[in-house]
This record gives sequence, C-alpha cells and structure tokens, in this order.
Amino acid sequence: MSKSLPYSMKDVHYDNAKFRHRSLFKVITQTLLTSNMRRECVSCSTGKFLGLLMIFGLACLMLTHTNKAHSVSDGLAKGIATNEEHKEVTDIGIRFKKLFRRAPRLPPRLSPDEKIFHHNFTGKLNEPNVEEQWKARQQNVKDAFTHAWSGYKKFAMGYDELMPVSRLGVDGLGGLGATVVDALDTAMIMGLDDVVSEASSWIESHLLDRIRQKGQVNLFETTIRVLGGLLSAYHLSGGDQGMTLAQKGPKPTIYLDIAKNLADRLLSAFTSSPTTIPFSDVVLRDSSAHSAPDGLSSTSEVSTLQLEFNYLSAISGDPKYSTEGMKVLAHLKTLPKTEGLVPIYISPHSGEFSGENIRLGSRGDSYYEYLIKVWLQLRDTQDGNFTYLHDMYEEAMRGVKHMLVQKSTPSELVFVGELPVGPKGYLSPKMDHLVCFLPGTLALGATKGLTKEKAMKDNLLTFEDLDNLKLAEDLTKTCFEMYSVTSTGLAPEIAYFHTKDYFESGLDGGNKSSEYVNDIIIKHADRHNLLRPETVESLFVLYRITQDPKYREWGWQIFESFEKYTKVESGGYSSLDDVTTVPPPKRDKMETFFLGETLKYLYLLFGDSSVMPLDKFVFNTEAHPLPIKSS
Repeated sequence: MSKSLPYSMKDVHYDNAKFRHRSLFKVITQTLLTSNMRRECVSCSTGKFLGLLMIFGLACLMLTHTNKAHSVSDGLAKGIATNEEHKEVTDIGIRFKKLFRRAPRLPPRLSPDEKIFHHNFTGKLNEPNVEEQWKARQQNVKDAFTHAWSGYKKFAMGYDELMPVSRLGVDGLGGLGATVVDALDTAMIMGLDDVVSEASSWIESHLLDRIRQKGQVNLFETTIRVLGGLLSAYHLSGGDQGMTLAQKGPKPTIYLDIAKNLADRLLSAFTSSPTTIPFSDVVLRDSSAHSAPDGLSSTSEVSTLQLEFNYLSAISGDPKYSTEGMKVLAHLKTLPKTEGLVPIYISPHSGEFSGENIRLGSRGDSYYEYLIKVWLQLRDTQDGNFTYLHDMYEEAMRGVKHMLVQKSTPSELVFVGELPVGPKGYLSPKMDHLVCFLPGTLALGATKGLTKEKAMKDNLLTFEDLDNLKLAEDLTKTCFEMYSVTSTGLAPEIAYFHTKDYFESGLDGGNKSSEYVNDIIIKHADRHNLLRPETVESLFVLYRITQDPKYREWGWQIFESFEKYTKVESGGYSSLDDVTTVPPPKRDKMETFFLGETLKYLYLLFGDSSVMPLDKFVFNTEAHPLPIKSS
C-alpha cells in the first residue's frame, strides 16, 4: 500500500477546480502564465515586450476598476465607503498576487485499501463493528447465565444455592429458594423468557408456602435478595406502570402479594427491638425476632433495608415499611461519628455503636452505599426532607479520603485501608474485595447517575464531585489490578498493599508479568474467590458515567477468566479456593449473587446504556433495580 502524502488546509484555499470553481478570466491568465506558450513567448524580444505590455495593462485595469454596486448617500456612510475602498484595493492586491502562484498540489487520492486503513485508524468507520463486537460479548454473558441456570435447575431447583461439582442443592439462606428469586430479574433484563417462566412458576407455586413454614433467616440477606428480587420483578413485569420485560410469568400482583407477606414477617425485627435498631434474625413462621448470639447487629445490615422498604410502601400504599426503615437512618444521624465514619457494629439493645473498628469492607460497606442511594430514591418525592442523607454521605467520603485512602509502594495504587482499633490507631493496608463497591458509589454520588459529559455541560459538578470522581477512577484501577495480578486473572477475597510501613515477601498473586506484582500481597487464607460482583458493578457504573471504553475491556477480561476457571461443564460455576495457582481448586459453591449481580452487571456493561439508566433506576446492594419515583 502506497504511503499517503501529507497536505495542509492551505491547499484548499488555492484556486483548485476540485475545491472551488474558477472564472474564465482566471483560466486564461493562469494558462498564459503557466503553459508552454509562456516559455515560447519569452524566447524573443517582441514576445517579451508584448508580455510586459499585457501585464501592465491588466494591472492598470484592476487598479482603476471600481465596484459599482456600492453607493453611499449620506454622511454616515462615508466612513464605511472609505473602509470598503480600502478593502477593495486589498482584495485586488490579493487577486493580483494569485496570478503568479504555482499550481496547487492536490490532496492525495486514497486507494480503497488506504481509505479503509484511514477510517479504521480514526475509528469513525469502525464504530458499528465495535458495537457488534460488544453485542456478541453480551451474548456470551447471556449464554453463561443460561449455563449457570441450567445447572441450578437440574441439580438444585428450589434450594438456596447450587453445589455444581457435587451436583447438589444446599440451603444456606433460610431455604427460600434464594437463587430463583435473585436470578429472576436478570433473566427478565436478558429477555430469557423460558428462564423467566421457570423461575416465576416456582415462585408462584412454592415461595409463599416456604415463607409460612420456614424458620430463622437473616433480616439483611432476606431483604436484599428475596424481597428486593420480588420488588424488582414486580416492576419489570409491568407493575406500578413499570416496564414489561417479561412475556411469560404471573401477573405482577403475585410478586407484590408475596413481597408484602414476607415484609410483614420481617417487620418483627423492628417491632421486637427495644430501640429503633432492628434485631438481626427473624423466625418467619411465627413472625418473631431476636438478636445475634453476641447481641449485636452489623451497621451495614441495619442501614441496608431502606431502598426495599421504601419502594414497598410506595407501591402498596402502606407507609409502615418505609416508616420503620427510615427510623434507623434518622437515628444513625444522631450518633457520634469520626469524620462521618462509623464502627461496624451497633447494639439493638442500646442503640449505640459498639467497638471502634472502622472499615468499608464486610459489615461496614453498604451503610455508605445506601446513604447516597436512598437520598437519590427519595430526593424528588414529597415525603419529607432527606438532605441529611446527602450531608452524611459527603461527610463520610471526606473522612474516607482523609483517614483511609493511601497509595501502595512502588507503583502507587490507590487503596482504602482499615482502622481496626479505631481512629487513633494504626491504618491497616487491608482491602476486602467488598470495598470495590466504593468506586461505583463515588461516581454515582458525583453525577447523580448522569454522564460526566452531561453533568459538566449543565454545570452540575462541584470541585468535590470532580475529586470524588477522580478517586472513583483510581480505585477502579486498583480493583481491576487485584484481578490482573493473579495467575488466574481473578481477584482474591482480601488483598493487602505494600506500603512504607508494611511488606511481606513471597505472597504475590502469581502473575510475574504484572506491573503491580510487588504492590499487592495475598495471604494464604485470603486467596479464595466467591464469584463476587463488586468490581464489575463499579466497572458498569464507571463506564456509564465516563463512557470510557477501558472499563468494558477490563470487564471482558474478568468475564473470560470466570469462563476459563470457574465454569463447570455439567452446569453452573464454582467459587475457587486459590486464585494464585493454575488450575485453581474449586470450592463447590455457586453463590446466588453470581446470577443476581455479577452476570447482570456484565450484561449491562456490554450493552446499550439506555437500558436501566442510572438516573431513572437505583440498584439495591444485590443489583435489583428499583425505579426512582418523582413527585
């Protein structure tokens, strides 16, 4: 392929017939001055004389020519006329000089191959091909969901979770068929009507009886997975004038009726407690509740119920669910904090925080997530003033940046540490995979679900918003490197970071080619992977908000690793015991959130950004989308 010749925009302004029509006068004069005739005429004295005479005559003609189109009739126009005459003389001079210009160099004509290369290089012609590629990758995620569901349906239908290697079902969440309910709205979003039919038929036939008969369940887990899944299915099947993504399945009211029955029993955790802080455990069959053996509740668990209870009140018309849930956040507002940061335990007996352990990993994480999400859910309603939630969120994020954020050595990855003995103690460079929810939350809090481009265009971002968005991008990079640093390309449950004060040798992730192999430390007890969704959740949110394609590419790399190392041929996907070795030993457990969250976020990441827009839906902490209702 020939090399294209460069050219500048100056060539466009030349009198080139390809770009601009030339007058007959210019054609004649340019021909006389550039053709063989010029060379023949100047070879004799007569020719030279006639040539000079002609040039002199033309010059006189142009200099004495006046524009008859301009007429000035008053004193005010005299100044304008003077300017016009000056401009006209200038234009004549320019035209005169053009007579002696060399013929312009034409812009290079590209061959068909060169045109394709040029367009591919600029990316313009190739954009449809890129979108087709992402549609194909989205289909791969859809196929993975179908494979996971097929294993569950064959070996564990009605159980909470699948053990894919043993081909058995297990109840670890109270026996409510958690995988069925958790996976239903994902199947709806993917348009998998057969799966929707199978899951919804089981829910309609069996779930209500299970709720009436089963014993102890965890308030938090049951709310985010089962209640959240029912509420999302209600909306996506056409309830509350919502979307109708499901072509098969029961009427939306079936989901609503079951959700109300379940929530009525869960309310006993609130009404049985001596304070506004609910107990952690509920016995469904007799609607009773009690605290955990140590008498404490997790801070994240008591503050991660409100999205679901608020929406249930909105669609049922009964305010009791929202009232009980919002009492918790109103009470937490009054408690002492350290720069907005809170301990990970709270007592339902005293209503006070217990201990001083501060972290954004387990038992602390979704407290911060729901501050901004509940505010987004309620800010446009007429139900009350909830700006205190946004204030609590902003104060907490300032505290995170001031007290918990550090950089690793030697490559300066940004991470969020822990304060295991409180704000006056040391900072541990430990970061749970669960903390990878934070980048998505920061980005959502910055733009309120709008794209960064639109938010900036409308002057909606403060300097603090931009700072939070930058931190979100830095932390997303760190969360992705927790994957890429291992031999399998999958993240451990917990990572430590090399700092000036902390380092342990011989505990890298196994991928020696990684730039960050010396920054991330993975202890033997932390090397398992549970198919968690937090990183792909943040990739989804960051892509939607920044529109940077690298987040899609990172998500695809993670998905490929899930496919390569966690897939079980007989059906399902398995957690892993050690992500630093190949092949990794399997744990024989497919968590419900792999279908409810991980695959859903990957599917949405690779798809059209108009599906489930972040300014119209808020995702609960189990990835069940709930509509943002406005006044």
